[in-house]
Amino acid sequence: MCENCDCRQGEPEDFSALVPVLEKYGKTRGSLITVLQKTQDIYGYLSLEAIKHIADKTGVKPAKIYGVATFYTQFRLKPIGKNLVMLCKGTACHVNGADLIEEAISEFLEINDGETTADGIFTLNNVACLGCCSLAPVMMIKNADGDETFGNLTKDKAKNILDDIRKRELNEQEAAG
Repeated sequence: MCENCDCRQGEPEDFSALVPVLEKYGKTRGSLITVLQKTQDIYGYLSLEAIKHIADKTGVKPAKIYGVATFYTQFRLKPIGKNLVMLCKGTACHVNGADLIEEAISEFLEINDGETTADGIFTLNNVACLGCCSLAPVMMIKNADGDETFGNLTKDKAKNILDDIRKRELNEQEAAG
């Protein structure tokens, strides 16, 4: 296992959790996107090993699967941090300062859109719209505990939210020892 994330570089992946997905959708024409979505839901991203496994079980060429996975922005080919920070860049958020919020988040976390912090705690992902226009600018943070939305952001408010989450994560890591 990597020091900074949950991926298992160099170790064969266990695809037993994919068995029901592939049994249900694996032979159904036109279901590749569904298989990829469910795979990403299970593992957090689409590893090359998962793509090869899906190809082997469905008969779809790995190049086609990879092409679909790289075409659609919903798919990730790298592990993400424990907390996925989705910053809304829709019209209302843009008009209300989303670019300034992104700048503050990027400076605070030392990452840009699509990147993960070195400690594996955060991944920043700009999204088209979160549907919370009345809270603009807004970000949603997804993690194992669920989704939490934060609105009416300022640069300081965004940094404070992320700082609180980082402190909580570090305290949990320390307690786990």
